[in-house]
Amino acid sequence: MKHATTMTARHDAAGTESAPTFATQACLWIVLVAIGVCGRLWQPGWNVTPMAGVALAAGAVFPNALVAASVPLVSLALGNLVLPGYGSLAMAVVVYAATAWPVLLGRLLTIGDGLKSIRWITAAGGALANSLVFFLTTNLAHWWLTSDYPHTAAGLVACYVAALPFYRWMPVGDVAWTAVILAGVSAAIAALRASRATVAA
Repeated sequence: MKHATTMTARHDAAGTESAPTFATQACLWIVLVAIGVCGRLWQPGWNVTPMAGVALAAGAVFPNALVAASVPLVSLALGNLVLPGYGSLAMAVVVYAATAWPVLLGRLLTIGDGLKSIRWITAAGGALANSLVFFLTTNLAHWWLTSDYPHTAAGLVACYVAALPFYRWMPVGDVAWTAVILAGVSAAIAALRASRATVAA
C-alpha cells in the first residue's frame, strides 16, 4: 500500500522508511535558508518575501520541529545582519515568533510525491494566515512598545491603518512564493526518490 508522506519518519506497509536521506534533508535545509535570505534582501520594502513559503515547506519537510523552525529563524537572522534592526528585544521576539509559527501549519501539508500530492488549498490558506497574523501581531507590538501612537483604541486603529500600504502586497507574495517553493521542493524530493529507486533496481 502506497502512502503520501512528508519527511516525517513514516513507514509503508512493508515497514520501509520513506523519508529522504539525511544528506537530502541537509541540502534542502541549506536551499530553503538561502531562498529566505535572498528573498528578504531582494526587496524588503514591499514585503513580498518567501518567508511564509520557506516556513511552510520546512514544517512539511523536516520531521524534527526544532530543525523545521530553525529554517525561517536562521533565514531571518542572516538577513537581519544587513537589514535595519527592530528597535527593541521585545519587538524582535514578536517578529521572530510571527515568522516561525507557520512551521506548525506546514505539518498539515503533504509534499514529496509530486505536485498532485500537495494540498494546495491548505497551502494557500497557510500563506494567507501567515500574512494576516504577521500584520496583526507586529503592528500590535509596535503600537504597544513605542510612543508613535497613543495607547488607546483609536491609536491602535491608526497604527493598523498606517501599516496597510506595507500589507498590501504581502498576501500576494506569500501565496506566490509558497506555491513556487512547495512545487520546487516536492519535485526535487520526487526526483530523488525516483533516482534512488532506479539505482536500487
